[in-house]
Amino acid sequence: MFHVVDTTIFDRPLLDDLCELTTLVRTVAKAPEGARQLQQLASTKRAMLYFTQPSTRTFLSMNNACHVLGIRTSEIRNASVSSEVKGETFEDSIRTFSSYVDLIVMRTPDPGYAARAAELMDSIPRPVPIVNAGSGSDKHPTQALLDIYTLERSFEGSGGIDGKTIGMMGDLKRGRTVRSLSRLMRHYEGVKLVFIAPDTFEMEPDIKAFLNERGIPFTETGRLHEILPTLDAIYVTRIQSEHDVDNESSRVDLAPFTIGTHELGLLKKTAAIMHPLPRGPEIAVEVDEDSRAMYWRQERNGMWMRAALIAKIFDVDQQIRELASHSS
Repeated sequence: MFHVVDTTIFDRPLLDDLCELTTLVRTVAKAPEGARQLQQLASTKRAMLYFTQPSTRTFLSMNNACHVLGIRTSEIRNASVSSEVKGETFEDSIRTFSSYVDLIVMRTPDPGYAARAAELMDSIPRPVPIVNAGSGSDKHPTQALLDIYTLERSFEGSGGIDGKTIGMMGDLKRGRTVRSLSRLMRHYEGVKLVFIAPDTFEMEPDIKAFLNERGIPFTETGRLHEILPTLDAIYVTRIQSEHDVDNESSRVDLAPFTIGTHELGLLKKTAAIMHPLPRGPEIAVEVDEDSRAMYWRQERNGMWMRAALIAKIFDVDQQIRELASHSS
């Protein structure tokens, strides 16, 4: 594994391996000595966090995932402080970063930039891995990984993700998290998807075509209360108003697409409620106290899964397995 631009590089064995490795990283890090040993695994490496789109969770989890493995980080969080404001091309900026670091993690408001960076890296003498930490409204592969891990942990007593019915609700048209997670569902047996959204924000045709081509059943509905009792998990997303054209979000009635105390009564006792955060009114604060609310665990899982992913990129995953076996 080198670049992580989209979800196409992942198959079921790799997903299962990353989930197992994530748990091992967490386990080793619990002990002070284990945490110190983890920090020695990639202590000679450096990473650039190039985030030109606002981010809290992804930036912090990526930054701390690097620190878990002892990787030193640099950051640019606004293109206005880079030489791009002087006319430097995106490609020249990326090549400059690669002169100083061993890994570039990038998040951009426009799609396609991570792919462009990876293509450039593949053409130069000293390429470094590119990790896509979110591109436009299209792709977010590392979020999809932590979502898979959260689902697997939530269902570890009932056979994992296989055979589950998973609802995805909210702004499915512009939500890169649900798009990426939907693509990974091809690796799980018997999964059924339910897309719950207002017509304005229904899932895009490319994802529906992708699911149809692979025989993954899905349904679409705007009637949340009718479908809630059938779901094993519901993945709630906020309205992506930053992508609005002509203030379209304000013209949609979002009240029918929220989770509150009434909706909790309709969900299975074993269901999982997920959200990539940040949230708006689509999940009431009262839901936080419910045992089925997994989004704060989901957030925490992000750091550990990203540490596991970076460990695979730098080929230190076997050393983590050895540390875990010695500490058990």
